[in-house]
Amino acid sequence: MSASSGLYHPTVARLTYRALLGRRRAAILFALPALLLIISAVIRVMTGADDETATTVLGGFALATMVPLIGVVAGTGAIGPEIDDGSVVYLLAKPIKRPTIVFTKLLVAIGVTVAFSAIPTLVAGFILNGNSQQIAVAYAVAAAVASIAYSAVFLLLGTVTRHAVVAGLVYALVWETLFGSLIPGARTLSVQQWSLALAQKIGAEGAISSDVGLPLALVLLIGVTVAATWYAGRKLRTLTLAGEE
Repeated sequence: MSASSGLYHPTVARLTYRALLGRRRAAILFALPALLLIISAVIRVMTGADDETATTVLGGFALATMVPLIGVVAGTGAIGPEIDDGSVVYLLAKPIKRPTIVFTKLLVAIGVTVAFSAIPTLVAGFILNGNSQQIAVAYAVAAAVASIAYSAVFLLLGTVTRHAVVAGLVYALVWETLFGSLIPGARTLSVQQWSLALAQKIGAEGAISSDVGLPLALVLLIGVTVAATWYAGRKLRTLTLAGEE
């Protein structure tokens, strides 16, 4: 395996995809979108096309629950298991730059998260109300943008703690879902609300609302993604030094 001068390494990507799409993780990745599509189909049959219902399902289940959970699986799974079982030492021994390893794994995590969250969200939106008021497209774009930030944050968790999945679930389900719905101030520090700001801009006026303005949301999304990726690379260098010692 030769040194890579770029930020993407095909072999690292292939190994990461193989790890993420293994039997156990793949079951979770496929189950959540399947559940969303089944729920959407049942609701459409029972109630017909309704914009408010579509917003409730796509916002309450797809964006608030499914996207962060898939982000946890993909983000932590991209690197956490290798660190836990020690196999990351073999990867770090190769002549590949540490930022290249992190960035490649991040791209794979983003790709998997977008594929298993944004695309099903779009399909569910069309099932629920045929993209009336651009609701399906708005939530799909929000899911894709949220996927990027979640992947970076959860990839970072995979490098800093052996309990990355638990920490990710606490953030996704307790902070974003529970505290976000009870404490107005917590919503400002929520990937969900940042991505909703973009959905609000895309959807018809009044169809979708966010507690964070779009300019601030974009700054926070970019800032968190860049900072998490940078720090994950730094932690990987620390792991290398520890292994060499």
